[in-house]
Amino acid sequence: MNTFFLANTQLFRGISESEIKELLLCLGAYKRKFQKGDVIFRAGSPVDAFGLVESGSVNIVVNLYWGNSIIFGHMGKGEVFAENYAAIPGKELLCDVVACEDTEIVFLSMKHVLTTCRKGCAYHNRIIQNMLRISAQKNLNMSSRMMHTASKSLRERLLSYFSEQALKHGSAHFTIPFNRQQLADYLAVNRSAMSNELSKMQAEGLISYRKNEFLLKEVVHDE
Repeated sequence: MNTFFLANTQLFRGISESEIKELLLCLGAYKRKFQKGDVIFRAGSPVDAFGLVESGSVNIVVNLYWGNSIIFGHMGKGEVFAENYAAIPGKELLCDVVACEDTEIVFLSMKHVLTTCRKGCAYHNRIIQNMLRISAQKNLNMSSRMMHTASKSLRERLLSYFSEQALKHGSAHFTIPFNRQQLADYLAVNRSAMSNELSKMQAEGLISYRKNEFLLKEVVHDE
């Protein structure tokens, strides 16, 4: 496994490459490759390991009874998923985890993460601290999505999401991790209606875009 890459992830922050090599054995780590569209974890199944994206990306997808689905989250390179479910033995997943592209995942045993080794090594305690920070950040991300979907107005949902992305990237010019259907699912709106609204916003000079690249423009108000 790429210990240099792992050392630069949030999960292994503050842990050296040599310590990571030892820790991976302690955590029962293994790696698997997935093709675009593969279901990594399926709803209804319990898990005892969580995943860390080494390359590619995954979507967290909630499938509704009537056949449509909602993207509940997106995890890119270096991010982890299913850790909350893995922390509760026997807890069944309420969503699918699907590869957005060809993806490599490092799986780690949550039981081994939460159970410190006999040596009481500092780097094992460090990974527990890092996991707590990751969970806290995900709770904030969940709050952001709730904020974006709180409005009944499609435009306000788009403006809320774009405003967050501009703040996150530190620029009015940014690239989002979703295609049109995925963005519509994330914001819980109809794709056609959303595409029409994006066209209107561009015609009004609020935004310009090409595929998933967006530029927010300043609105000049008449004196």
